[in-house]
Amino acid sequence: MSGAHNPPDQPDPAQRRLALRVVTMPRDTNPYGTIFGGVILSYIDQAAFVHALCHGDYTWVTASIERVDFLAPVNLGDVVTLYTRTVRAGRTSVTIAVEVETQRDPAIDPVSVTSATTTLVALDAHGHPTPFAQPGP
Repeated sequence: MSGAHNPPDQPDPAQRRLALRVVTMPRDTNPYGTIFGGVILSYIDQAAFVHALCHGDYTWVTASIERVDFLAPVNLGDVVTLYTRTVRAGRTSVTIAVEVETQRDPAIDPVSVTSATTTLVALDAHGHPTPFAQPGP
């Protein structure tokens, strides 16, 4: 559609990249039959790491994961998809937005579960922050 654009607070979906897709398993469930929040946080961390690799082959470590609000539960057997995009690329760190969706039924649109902003730092062989050369996506 000509002239269509996203509002400033809504990122362009074309900018996001598929970083991780997993099927939830019984080992991931809490006593209520839904997936532990910590499991989803682990997926967020992994997806951010995968995205950081687009910025160069460094030892990337997580410096922070900002506020995470869970909007909907993730159920056993759901397919969880994590999309990422670069928010900011600094000299030694990269800030990555992670969006988490779950697909309960192929006939129904995905459900937004949560989102987070993560910051990862590139380290050199001695474990010190190092500038990274590749701009990435």
